[in-house]
Amino acid sequence: MQHRKHNATARTTAHGTEGAHRGYDGPDRTNAGTRSGQRGRTGARARAGDSRRARHRALRRDVPATVGLLVDDQDFAAMRRYPTFAFDDHPDYLRHAEGLLKTLSAQGGHTAVALFDPEEFADYCRDTGLDPDSSASRSRYTAEVASTGATVAYTGQPLDELVPLLLDRTARQTTWEYATSLLAALGTCADCGEDAGRSAFDRASRLLIDLLDGAGPGTHHLVCSVPAEKGQQLLAVLHTTRPADAPAVLDSSEAAEFATVLAVGIALDSPGGVVLRTSTAEAPDRLHGWRLHGGRLVALTEAEVFSAYCTDADTGEPLSPEPGVEYRAGFPLGDGQP
Repeated sequence: MQHRKHNATARTTAHGTEGAHRGYDGPDRTNAGTRSGQRGRTGARARAGDSRRARHRALRRDVPATVGLLVDDQDFAAMRRYPTFAFDDHPDYLRHAEGLLKTLSAQGGHTAVALFDPEEFADYCRDTGLDPDSSASRSRYTAEVASTGATVAYTGQPLDELVPLLLDRTARQTTWEYATSLLAALGTCADCGEDAGRSAFDRASRLLIDLLDGAGPGTHHLVCSVPAEKGQQLLAVLHTTRPADAPAVLDSSEAAEFATVLAVGIALDSPGGVVLRTSTAEAPDRLHGWRLHGGRLVALTEAEVFSAYCTDADTGEPLSPEPGVEYRAGFPLGDGQP
């Protein structure tokens, strides 16, 4: 009996001491403090991570993105010979490309689209020693095109609107580069010692000013067509609006392209020409025309303008006159000399 009592007392004392110890240390407060500290450290890490991600997103918005686009089936088929090119269906590729453009645009940065040309890509890889069957090589080529070639800013427009704009921009860039190379190859004039290409460009720029001055107020659409070497046909288009009380508002790129193509015609004494269409409110559109001769723009007669617009260029068959349009002779211009 005494032994069992002693054991019972010992157990009671042990439990009591354990309870007193726990009560002194405060078991709830100790565990709560530990959990609170852990939550505090976890929260601080989460806030730091959120801050880093926010700064990363802010920096990402300052970095431009360019997507190289394969716009037609033939170009797409040419890229399928590379095993690392992941697509085998052009419409599916275009859907993914449009989805990528939307994602990049949603991130808030500037996104541009460039034309991806498989032949030029292969030449680029050959010249730089890159492996064409590589995502990194395709990316580097796209960056090169974006820095030197034509691009179109993506603003959410569907691909069936973006692609024609990209093709037009690329064709203009190619024409301007080719026309510029022709002018650069002319060298120095044997008679005057001046740079022949620069001299022709200056004359063309003055003729453009004369054209716009003579056209008067309105919305103007000018086209310059010039045959060049090896059967090449150079074409430049310029759109501009001239208020009644101010000079014409020109796009600097279009103006430079137009003057460059016209300069080639002047320098090469090409049989090209210029046509001008002017639209004003509550009046028929007016059509004027000039032909290049001896490095000058010579005004066409009214009959020549009518014939030029109302004849099929491919078949030579007559075309019906356009309703609401007046065919007029070209007005006199200077010869482009200072």
